[in-house]
Amino acid sequence: MGALPIASIEPPTVLATLRRIEDRGAVETAHRIKSVCGQIFRYAVATGRATRDPVPDLRGALQPVQRRHFATITDPKRIGELLRAIDGYKGTFMVRCALVLAPLFFVRPSELRHAEWSEIDFNTAEWRIPAGKMKARRVHIVPLAAQAIAVLRDLAQLTGCNRYGFASMRSKYGVMSENTINAAIRNLGFSKGELCGHGFRAMASTILNEQGWKPDVIERQLAHVEGNSVRAAYNHAEHLPERRKMMQQWADSLDALRDGAQVIPIGRKAA
Repeated sequence: MGALPIASIEPPTVLATLRRIEDRGAVETAHRIKSVCGQIFRYAVATGRATRDPVPDLRGALQPVQRRHFATITDPKRIGELLRAIDGYKGTFMVRCALVLAPLFFVRPSELRHAEWSEIDFNTAEWRIPAGKMKARRVHIVPLAAQAIAVLRDLAQLTGCNRYGFASMRSKYGVMSENTINAAIRNLGFSKGELCGHGFRAMASTILNEQGWKPDVIERQLAHVEGNSVRAAYNHAEHLPERRKMMQQWADSLDALRDGAQVIPIGRKAA
């Protein structure tokens, strides 16, 4: 559509463009591009370049996004087995660090792989992920538990001179391959149907809810999209004190599970 005057673009033209994306199976991308188009048209209206935004006329025209359910482990005993397997991982040190940090942070795998040393502040014990790297395009804060800081300090001795914490061993400016964590999980003996790199998020969400943490606190730490978009733009630090406490106790819970101890949910008494 770039060659067309923006004021001349009608709904069928926008839909035809989106359908080309949809037809190759990228339904979620088609919806995301539709949203971006709406932003551009609204800006054009605000600046006098167009008289209307045609995107709202396309409501319901695209296939709905099918939410994926990522393989995860939520049984405490099985989580303990996983953590002990990670502890004994025989691969490279950098991949072992990624496996240890994945459940501690429960960020999306791409966010973990693209972590930069400039984003991590050891003094404030925070990892601030820029908006451009986040799915929701908003700054996200990951409070660093003591266990995470220890792993990051060890990792810094290997890759601290690089831009990325998980720098590529093959490319000077690249990052660890997107398949590395999943391949490492398979090498630990966990099948594709049992766990994937993205599954650490569902693991944390399930256990933290069972432990009695407030759903709003958990959802904010998962960086799930806030329903109120205006409020969401400014809430990256929302619930931060409680999130700090939660992330440290989550790390302590993982240590206990790895060591075979019983983890008692904080929201209810032990049986």
